Amino acid sequence: MRIVGGDYRGRRIEVPARADVRPTPDRVRETLFNWLGQRLDGVVCLDLFAGSGALGFEAASRGAARVLMVEQDRHVLAALRLSRDQLGARAVEIVAGEALAWLARGGERFDVVFLDPPFRQNAMAPLLERLAPRLQPGARVYLEAAQPADAAAPWRELKRARAGQVSYQLLQWSEHDPSGVPGDV
Repeated sequence: MRIVGGDYRGRRIEVPARADVRPTPDRVRETLFNWLGQRLDGVVCLDLFAGSGALGFEAASRGAARVLMVEQDRHVLAALRLSRDQLGARAVEIVAGEALAWLARGGERFDVVFLDPPFRQNAMAPLLERLAPRLQPGARVYLEAAQPADAAAPWRELKRARAGQVSYQLLQWSEHDPSGVPGDV
């Protein structure tokens, strides 16, 4: 698999042959980064179910200040580390762990999040709920699943598309403070 844009454009990343690893196709990544903007300079990203790392490495290639990848499969982790080292992607940090457990630990907030969990988990609604405390106001969240997620307040759907069997969306977190003033005002 190749990076489609940015500093690492055309460079290959390792994709382990695992049943649950479905790299986001080039065409979908191109669309996503058109939606997000071609450059992500200064943005802090989370790739929660990293898998091939295609989304996280693409974000790093496009100038993200930091990309945190969370993955639990040890073979996939080894491939992610190899790709990071081969690219020289210093902005990428790889964490071994289960996604929901990692989210529960609390801590850092993110500007952009990539959510592409294994389709059979059907975990989008609980993921979005648990993800909320880890988001900066106005954060954008990319979802990739078999079916689109319903985006109810405080989420706002920005874009939606389909490619074959994959639905993908871009949502924005519109956190509100107790005064009722939207967090992105």
